[in-house]
Amino acid sequence: MFTGIIEETGKITQIKPGAESLSMTIQATKILHDVHLGDSIAINGICLTVTNFTNNSFSVDVMPETVKATTVKSLRVGDYVNLERAMAANGRFGGHFVSGHVDGVGKIIRRQTRDNALQVDIQVPSHLTDWMIMKGSVCVDGTSLTIFGLTDDSFTISLIPHTQDEIITAKKKVGEEVNIECDMMAKYIQQMLEKKQRSTPEKSGITMDFLQNNGY
Repeated sequence: MFTGIIEETGKITQIKPGAESLSMTIQATKILHDVHLGDSIAINGICLTVTNFTNNSFSVDVMPETVKATTVKSLRVGDYVNLERAMAANGRFGGHFVSGHVDGVGKIIRRQTRDNALQVDIQVPSHLTDWMIMKGSVCVDGTSLTIFGLTDDSFTISLIPHTQDEIITAKKKVGEEVNIECDMMAKYIQQMLEKKQRSTPEKSGITMDFLQNNGY
């Protein structure tokens, strides 16, 4: 479990591609202070497991499904990535519940500076906006952000100067892709409602034919 508060950005120093998978080595500082083999680290919002580490870097393996479903396939040696360690039970909870399981990939379609804020419009598959609300939370490349604009297939985020300095997303250009994880609570609620609808028989007797026959 993560909070979406980025701790630092790391630099990719090595990528070893497999047939459908890959492994990466990432240079970092802060997150290595208490790292252990098997720890979970979110890399651009993707929960991955530490398979090896040194004093200044760590390595992860990425399975085929993750390569297919996220932006990890577009990463190159020299790229910077957002990093966050798994949430500590005794730590402050400054973002929102983030699982590190990416729901889909979005594309930046507009960037606009407004006073001290950078506003970014991101286009996403339309089903993802079912889990979004105005002023709700969304995770973009692992960063917990607030939704300030919403359409059927896009949403808008606004980045303050501090956030712009701390995350890679602020430096991405129009046309570049980002990992999207929607609010976990929204997904649970939708799943429970859908299960209840499937298990509850129609009791009212009102059907589409009934409404049409009665002038509705």
